[in-house]
Amino acid sequence: MNKVLIPLTLIFAIITISCKKKTDDSKMGQSDQTQMTVDSAYFATVAFPSIDLLDVTADVYHIHKDSSVMVLCHQAGWSRGEYKEIAPKLNALGYNCIAIDQRSGNAINGVANETSKRAKAAGKGTTYNDSKQDIIAAVNYAAAAYSKKVYLWGSSYSSSLVLIVAKENDNVHTVLSFSPGEYLSPVNVNSSIKGLNKPAFLTSSKSESADTKKLYDVITSSDKVQFIPNGNGEHGSRALWSDKVDQAEYWTALKAFLGE
Repeated sequence: MNKVLIPLTLIFAIITISCKKKTDDSKMGQSDQTQMTVDSAYFATVAFPSIDLLDVTADVYHIHKDSSVMVLCHQAGWSRGEYKEIAPKLNALGYNCIAIDQRSGNAINGVANETSKRAKAAGKGTTYNDSKQDIIAAVNYAAAAYSKKVYLWGSSYSSSLVLIVAKENDNVHTVLSFSPGEYLSPVNVNSSIKGLNKPAFLTSSKSESADTKKLYDVITSSDKVQFIPNGNGEHGSRALWSDKVDQAEYWTALKAFLGE
């Protein structure tokens, strides 16, 4: 298994260059030292502990340590591979991305869900609700790594979980939810997110829009958008994949919400 374990303190690629000492007769014993920091873009697969200490695998799409950061969560039966095409496009918009494997999932786009494999091997639960702790851990990891509040993004079942985590976790700045719904029984998503007062972007396929609106309506933020496509659209974040008929509509709406 090809995996790079990167400690939190080493999440950034930092190169320090020290200039030579410059001395003259009036400054004997002193040095004039200049340091220049270079922050390089990179891609890396990392692992960090969930709340129950199970390792969570994630792909880091880093552009700059001073840029905002998005945590990207996949839909049911899938993996962080859901974002292989999406994350680089978000990089181009100016966002670092951390695409995670929640413990409830399998594989997509040739990328296996490593967190799910570990959870099963350890005899841990792999339900949708079991995955909430992985999302919380990812938010806290990203916030610490970048010293910023996080844009939290979910797809299908995780789009409901991210709304709940956004309500509960002060490290979340903005939430983006693709096809949320009442997937988390016995947890009621609607009652769990009442009073959510953070910037929120909710979308879905056209046929799912009525269910999405039920959740949208209980969000109290003045900065909220529900995008309903003119076409039939798609379920979850795959709506943004380039091979989807209505993907341009979704990208236009997303960029408008992000102020692009």
